[in-house]
Amino acid sequence: MRYVVGYTPGDRGADAVALASAMARAQGAHLDLVYVVDRRTPYVAMNPEGSRVSAAEQKVLTAEREGLALVPKDIEARFHVRQADSHAAGLIDAAQEYKAGLIVVGAASAGLFKRYTIGSAANALLHASPVPVALAPRGYHRTEPITRLTLAVGQRTGAEAAIDVAIESAERRGVPLRLVSLVELDAEGDSGENINAAHIHANTVLTAAAHRLPAGHQVSVEVAHGRSIEEAIDDLEWDEGEIMIVGSSRLAEKNKLFIGSTAHKVLLALPVPMVVVPRDYERVNTSPED
Repeated sequence: MRYVVGYTPGDRGADAVALASAMARAQGAHLDLVYVVDRRTPYVAMNPEGSRVSAAEQKVLTAEREGLALVPKDIEARFHVRQADSHAAGLIDAAQEYKAGLIVVGAASAGLFKRYTIGSAANALLHASPVPVALAPRGYHRTEPITRLTLAVGQRTGAEAAIDVAIESAERRGVPLRLVSLVELDAEGDSGENINAAHIHANTVLTAAAHRLPAGHQVSVEVAHGRSIEEAIDDLEWDEGEIMIVGSSRLAEKNKLFIGSTAHKVLLALPVPMVVVPRDYERVNTSPED
């Protein structure tokens, strides 16, 4: 399995490498750190003549040294430079070429610690990527294995691809799976019907997940509610090593992402990394050597 990591020098790149490293553990995943340069920028990957390197080449060499130094020694990683019209386009091209199962990026450098501010590159990925995208909140530095997966199940059927990814990932990693439904209360705070519908749907998904997971695998359901999605998120307890998985909006094209308004609200309030799964996504099995 291969993960493409959108690397840029600085805090955002470090956040992405840390999250990718945490997710790679227990998966045997190989990291491909991808540094995207503008297609119009003159660039030579290596200087075989040993002659003086340009400023652009020196910048790339420095990024390679600093980026690979962030990867824990027990995780295999390579550094790649790609020329593209945009950062998002370069990462998507790399993911398709390497048959990667995930693109990992950091949130924008501005914003609250361990919260998200979505930059233009991450926003473009969330509207176009054919593979799941993992977003690291600002200041994320944990590289230990993931301890729990939480799946946002909504109140209606759908998002089967996200459900499949969550169940398969929980089984492969051997970690608990939590199914969460978030309910935004109306102005009077009376949304009993919506809360009841959320419980019914979440428990339906729970039953299906329990049948697909090995006997004894821990899976649970929680319905969180508040006057806003942000308040509902704050009502939940989160493990330091947790990741939340959400499905792409129904507005998305087949096999592509499109983050909907609810998922966007969740993202801005979430204190842990988020993985967004494209509609109708099917995981591709690859080895690091592929």
